[in-house]
Amino acid sequence: MQAEQAKFLLDFLLAGYQDEVKTTSRVIAAIPEDKKDYRPDPKSKTAMELAWHTAGSDVWFADCMVKGQFAVEGEDKIPDNIKTVADVVSWYEKTLPPLLEKLRAIPPEKLAEPVDFFGVMKQPLVTYMTFMVSHVVHHRGQLSTYLRPMGGKVPSIYGGSADEPFQPPPPGGEG
Repeated sequence: MQAEQAKFLLDFLLAGYQDEVKTTSRVIAAIPEDKKDYRPDPKSKTAMELAWHTAGSDVWFADCMVKGQFAVEGEDKIPDNIKTVADVVSWYEKTLPPLLEKLRAIPPEKLAEPVDFFGVMKQPLVTYMTFMVSHVVHHRGQLSTYLRPMGGKVPSIYGGSADEPFQPPPPGGEG
């Protein structure tokens, strides 16, 4: 991959990813606080654990890409200062944007350099953005299926939901 291609790919993926971040925040925020311990099966994470994994993994991926290496950093344990669903959303919305700006500032040559992913694969750094997006979409989808059984409302994700129907913009207006 050429440096110019890597920069183009990063810019393209980050543009769409910004919307994914907003949607992820809305799905996490839709967890009813009094139901955050809900899990659909004993093997499943609780809603709070899944919310933390979703937000924390997004931050982890971005941080690893900024550092140019992937490393396991502790457990997927919710930090002691994160007590509520709102705490997860606040942390995510505060922590991720500065990392995305650092990611955007990586020189194109570095974006094109192959980076090892735990000995499983070695690809240009920029291509790991696709893993980050796929990972968050996967876990956000899991979490969205928890919402209605918990008594929550499912926000619009890629279109309307029964709780937030699609609203087209007025004719001649902008959405």
